[in-house]
Order: sequence, then structure tokens, then C-alpha cells
Amino acid sequence: MSIRSLVSKFSFMTDFSYINIQERSDASIIQKVGEFVKHHRINQNLTQTELSANAGLSRSTLSLLERGESVNLLTLVQVLRTLNQLHALASFFEEPQVSPMQLAQENQKARYRVRKSSAKPSKPDSTW
Repeated sequence: MSIRSLVSKFSFMTDFSYINIQERSDASIIQKVGEFVKHHRINQNLTQTELSANAGLSRSTLSLLERGESVNLLTLVQVLRTLNQLHALASFFEEPQVSPMQLAQENQKARYRVRKSSAKPSKPDSTW
């Protein structure tokens, strides 16, 4: 990989990474996803026709995705898989990190058996 492509890739990723995604509109996010796909397709010297054939979809569907139009999630997964960019979805598969101290505390709190409280009849008050 050349220095130029590394710089290009870095600048492309940082453009989106440091902007608060919560402040973006849905259309803006979809547009960025399309730009991401197009960027990686071009970097791999693939035409829309080649990528769409390899991903098993029509060229017009890929064109919709790259333009930021609405496509289904399966289409996105197929294209990312074909571009070897599925790692872009990695945050959906992250397991929560638990510290050893938290794990020990949780194990102490864990119940191992159920005990029913035995309700003893109350003794009547003495009248003396």
C-alpha cells in the first residue's frame, strides 16, 4: 500500500470519525456510508458492474447505495463482505468488558439456591 493511499484512507476515515455522529441527520449518515463504499470500491480498482456482480446484486442497487439512497441492510452487508470491509460493522459484535473486580463482585451476589422463609406462627401476647 502506497503512502498516498494510506494518507487518503486516513483522511477519509478521520473526516467522519471525529464528528459527533448523533448530530448528523439520517440522510447524512447514509450519504457517508455510500461514500465509504465508493471509496473502497475505487481503491480496489473495481467498477460498479464488477462489484455488483461479485456481491450478487444489480449495478443500479450498488449505484443507489453509493449515492446515499435507501437500500436494505442485506445489500450493505453483501457489498462490505465483497470489499473485505465487514470490520466496519465490528462494533455490533463487541462483548461488554468486565473488570476482574466486577466479575468477583457479581459472583458474590449470585444466588445459588432458593430458600423459602418459613413463616412461624406468631406467639400470642401474654396477658399477665
